[in-house]
Amino acid sequence: MERKAIFLTAEWEYLVMLNYQIPPEILIPYLPKGTQLDLYNGKALASVVGFLFNKTKVFGLQWPFHTNFEEVNLRFYVKRYDGNIWKRGVAFISEIVPKHIIAWMANALYNEHYSRMPMKHQAHIENDFLQLNYEWQNKQQWNGLKVKALNRPIPIAPDSEEEFIFEHYWGYNQLNKNTLIEYGVEHPSWKIYPVTYYELNADIAGLYGTQFVPHLTKEPNSIMLAKGSGVTIRKPSFYKV
Repeated sequence: MERKAIFLTAEWEYLVMLNYQIPPEILIPYLPKGTQLDLYNGKALASVVGFLFNKTKVFGLQWPFHTNFEEVNLRFYVKRYDGNIWKRGVAFISEIVPKHIIAWMANALYNEHYSRMPMKHQAHIENDFLQLNYEWQNKQQWNGLKVKALNRPIPIAPDSEEEFIFEHYWGYNQLNKNTLIEYGVEHPSWKIYPVTYYELNADIAGLYGTQFVPHLTKEPNSIMLAKGSGVTIRKPSFYKV
């Protein structure tokens, strides 16, 4: 099958992932029609993610003041059978960026769930440790996601939870009740840093809904930090479902 044209290229860097087990009945209302939950060892997982978009180009062009920025999202894992193979992808409950035009474009083209909030980040290396801190302001309240890790990136082990979390190469969303959006996300396999500490200080109810509070306020199933790489996002395809 011919690949779709390129919509966006960027460098995704320092991807922090807090992964939580979520009851399937909470995720199913957000499940794009035509997809199924993709389970890890029988568990439905969702991830609070913070990362950096750098060197961003849309249709091959850099937009002034819109090339480097943060994103924080809540995503979960889905799959779709296309008649030949299972495509493993992600669907989003919330995506936060600091620029209005970025949120508008993603929502208009991909019917995503972007919102704009003031954001900032810090990344620094001290001795053998790497520390990442992502912050975003919702209704005058600053929320934060922080990890500390050994600054020794290692490959992802085959058949590991890290491989499950990071190796989803499709994005899915619902355009309307009868149309599914599918788009490809391409990047090499990433290296990960061993995480030694984390914090999540966030208004879970205000950001994601009260149904997520019991699950996103407990200890994560796992905590990950990936080095990242260049990524390519393809233009969307549309399917009747």
